[in-house]
Formats: sequence, structure tokens, C-alpha cells
Amino acid sequence: LNMGIDINHKNDRKVRRTEPKSEDVYLRLLVKLYRFLARRTNSRFNKVVLRRLFMSRINRPPMAVSRLAKNMARGTREGKTAVVVGTITDDTRMFKVPKLKICALRVTDGARARILEAGGEIITFDQLALRSPKGQNCVLMQGCRSNREAVRHFGKAPGVPGSHAKPYTRAKGRKFEKARGRRAGRAYKV
Repeated sequence: LNMGIDINHKNDRKVRRTEPKSEDVYLRLLVKLYRFLARRTNSRFNKVVLRRLFMSRINRPPMAVSRLAKNMARGTREGKTAVVVGTITDDTRMFKVPKLKICALRVTDGARARILEAGGEIITFDQLALRSPKGQNCVLMQGCRSNREAVRHFGKAPGVPGSHAKPYTRAKGRKFEKARGRRAGRAYKV
């Protein structure tokens, strides 16, 4: 009697997106375009852009104009196009926006007005594909994923030694989670 080999099926399904979840027609057209470019060019830039077009909004965090300007101010990046597969937002803390060349999925009204006022330029991804099909003279950037408020609650439970997690409290007042373990005068302080 021959026993069959039990095959391990845990690696059968690869968990990664191969298309966006969104039904947005314009996003789907960009995916078609960059799928072609990723396949037909030997450029890693196009592969990364394609992968980011599939991503959920949590994985495509917004990027402020100030962070963009700071990143583009580095020595060798002058005159290059900043590419963000996501949203560019305005930053009122920044007094003067420099002249920037930007390609993004979306730019908020405030940011758009300030970039254009400074003599900058905003293009879409289909325009970028015509200008630099291999991503020449482009700087690919993305916002910080851990800047979401929700991320502050992650990690070891609040109150556990060595934890920096933010507790889910109703308010930050005197009556809310401020007694035992939070003050030296109440048993101990963590």
C-alpha cells in the first residue's frame, strides 16, 4: 500500500495585489499604461510605480509640500521631477514654496495653487510616461506610513513596562487612567 505525500498548501496563494481594488476608470487606464511600460522597458522605476498604483490608501500616505521641497533641495535633485504615487497636501507652516516640478495622482487645491504660484509645474502620470518613459530625471518619493494616528496605539499594551503605546481613552483629563500605575503617589508609576 503506497501512502500519498501530503502536499503543503500554505504557500499556494501569494498575498499581494495584482490590480487595484478601486473601480476608478482613470486609475485603471494608468495601470494599463504602466503595466505595459514595466513589461517592455528594463526600468525598475516603472515596476515600482505600477506596484504603488495597486496599493490601498493606507499604503499611499499623503505627502506635504514642505517635505517635498525639503527632499528636492538636496544637491543633485535640482531641475528633476518629484514623483509621488499619492496625494500632495498643502502645509501652511511653510511660508514660501520653491519652484517645483511635480507628478502625483492627486494634488489638493491649496497645494496646487501655491505650487503654480511659485512658477512650478504639476503633471499627471500619463504625461510623465511621455516625458520620461524610463523615469529619467525623476525622484520617486512617498509619505511616511507610520504618521497615522492609529499607529500610535500599536505595540505592547499601554501600561506594560517598556511600552510606548497610546491608550484608547475617552479624554486626557484628571479622571481618565491617571491613578494607579500612572502616578508615583498611587502605588507605582510606569
